[in-house]
Amino acid sequence: MKTTKRIYVDLHVIQTVPPSCVNRDDTGSPKTAIYGGVRRARVSSQSWKKAIRDMFREELDESEMGIRTKKIVELVAQEICKIDSKIAQDKAFELAEKAVNACGIKTKDGEAKALFFLGVKQAQNLAKLILENDKPTKKETDKLLTKGHSIDIALFGRMVADDPSLNADASAQVAHSISTHKIENEYDYFTAVDDMAPKDNAGAGMIGVVEFNSSTLYRYATVAVHELDEELAGEKEAIKKAVVTFAKAFITSMPTGKQNTFANRTLPDAVMVTIRDDQPINMVGAFEDPIKAGQEGYAQKSINALLNYADEVYSTFAEKPEKIWFIGPKCEKKDMEQVKLSVFLDELGNAIDKELSAKK
Repeated sequence: MKTTKRIYVDLHVIQTVPPSCVNRDDTGSPKTAIYGGVRRARVSSQSWKKAIRDMFREELDESEMGIRTKKIVELVAQEICKIDSKIAQDKAFELAEKAVNACGIKTKDGEAKALFFLGVKQAQNLAKLILENDKPTKKETDKLLTKGHSIDIALFGRMVADDPSLNADASAQVAHSISTHKIENEYDYFTAVDDMAPKDNAGAGMIGVVEFNSSTLYRYATVAVHELDEELAGEKEAIKKAVVTFAKAFITSMPTGKQNTFANRTLPDAVMVTIRDDQPINMVGAFEDPIKAGQEGYAQKSINALLNYADEVYSTFAEKPEKIWFIGPKCEKKDMEQVKLSVFLDELGNAIDKELSAKK
């Protein structure tokens, strides 16, 4: 039986968010969830993954990224024109649609019927293929779309309902963030004045209500590095960059919901990162019994609860991780190595390098 060394990077974040509406539901209310018998603030995994992908555009080269869009025909047509500037735009669009259809992706009015996650390099390869052969086979196009994935496709995966053969497995998982304590939503009543209203008009030009809450969140994500190795075809430097960039973006990014209204962008109070070789472990159980604030707040109590729960898990159900980092100023564990974020990111890259070398 073939065995593969498993490499999981688990990220645990405690982060305090002031009055905000980071992620709202269809009624405009901040998303919540019932956990441990009480209502918690919640930020969906999709919301934070979008923030991570947005930050990727600042950290990665365009060639390492993917684009999720219905306009993949236009994307391939642009690459055709870059390769051969003499080709008219109409002709490039016609060739691009032929290439996209050859992949098994259905189009209507020049657009895919559903969002498609396409790597920039994959779009370039499709453009080259259609210019060399205007009747490509499905086998040829599949080879281009199932290999050479961009970093974000390799991390977050791709699902194609029309053709599952084009699916890509996600190497990263992001949990819904929840508050470590009970919350109660509050309401901000606001008015706006018409700057051109006559002086004898004391009324507001607009009135409204915004729902919000504040919380200390527990955030969790994991990256299966051995699976990322498969998706990125064993390219060690790309794998290291993917893991380090994901870690940095997960730790420092923030969804933009109502950010102009609340200016709620914060950084974590504390971060614990582990490398495991058995399975990923979400430590949300530390907060099943909600934290009680008293006059001390939630952050420090949440940090202590996380670290104590981790010790309990390691002494009962799971082995202690191969490596543990703690980023933050408030650690009461004497055996916990405390580092700055920049130092951690360097050390993480080196650790992944060693793990991949040991895996081969």
